[in-house]
This record gives sequence, C-alpha cells and structure tokens, in this order.
Amino acid sequence: MTKKTIAIAMLIPFTVLSIYAVYKVGYVGVIDYQRHSPAGWQVFADLVIACILLLMWIFPDAKKRGRNPWGYAAITLVLGSFGPLLYWALGKPTTEDSEP
Repeated sequence: MTKKTIAIAMLIPFTVLSIYAVYKVGYVGVIDYQRHSPAGWQVFADLVIACILLLMWIFPDAKKRGRNPWGYAAITLVLGSFGPLLYWALGKPTTEDSEP
C-alpha cells in the first residue's frame, strides 16, 4: 500500500467523524472539551506535538519533491491531522512511498 492509499483510507472516515463532532458541539466545542481534565490536556498536547513533528517532516519532503508546503501547514494549524493527510492524499506517489 502507498502512503496515498493509506491517507485516503484514513481521510474519509476521519472527515465524516470530524463533521459529526463539529455538527454536535461546534468547532470551538471540539477544542473546549479537552480543557476540562488533565487527560484532555494530554490528548491535546499529544495532537499538537504530533502535528509539529509531521510539519517538520513535510517541509523538507515538499522541498525535495518541488511542492509548496505552506497550504498544508496552514491546514494543520487550523484543522490538525487534515493537513498531513491531505499532503499525502494529494501527492504524486513515488517508488519510495510503497516501501515498508
């Protein structure tokens, strides 16, 4: 499986889940829910750290592939995992993408 295939396979159900969550509690409500307990703080901090690490990978990878990473960075800052998932889903697959 390529990164693109995996990204699309995750992006579709994640989008549906995200739309449902925003519908039920609103965008601010999704974030606000995390502030009520140390467990929520940990989950939110983990998401922020994971997104920063992914951005640290996306920028050099985009430079190597001749892609502009700034749109994906903006999406990541506002919508979290959507940025990296879209980066992989919209990229051109290479032979290294299918290697284990």
